[in-house]
Amino acid sequence: MGAIKVHEFTTVDGVVDVPMWTVDYGFPDDLSASIGELTGSASGILLGRTTFEMFAPAWSTRTVEEDPGAPFFNDTRKYVVSSTLTDAEPVWRNSTVLGGYAADRVRALKGEVDGDLYVSGSATLVRALLADGLVDELHLYVYPLAVGTGIRLFPEGTPQKLALRGVEGLSNGVAHLTYGPAA
Repeated sequence: MGAIKVHEFTTVDGVVDVPMWTVDYGFPDDLSASIGELTGSASGILLGRTTFEMFAPAWSTRTVEEDPGAPFFNDTRKYVVSSTLTDAEPVWRNSTVLGGYAADRVRALKGEVDGDLYVSGSATLVRALLADGLVDELHLYVYPLAVGTGIRLFPEGTPQKLALRGVEGLSNGVAHLTYGPAA
């Protein structure tokens, strides 16, 4: 059984909304290598519908020449949690709709996939996974700015205990914080 590893770009004030603010910080080699470590052990990508619908047009036609991450995103099996989407394969190859969120279905998938499941973005899905104790590693890439408004991973009134597993400072000023379930 693999692990569920979540990757989120966030601001210091906790905003994970469409992270266009990351552009100003570039995508240096150490950031690429850090995310590559997450994707390297993954045999599947687990996404919420909204993130799937944003990623599909951005990645589905991208080539390795344009972005070294393209083969991972295009060739890896994608599992989409959605109660409204019925067929994801025509939108982005290697995509399967799991149906609406169900913790037991995600637990079963975790046991079926030979390797880890990688989650990027998908704040609503990640909140549910955290609440159900299904996230093994939460990787927060904290950008050194506050934006004041936007979707937060942990909205007001949603306490979550986590255990710090690692801290890494990146060359663009981003802090990579790794958390796991609290003991």
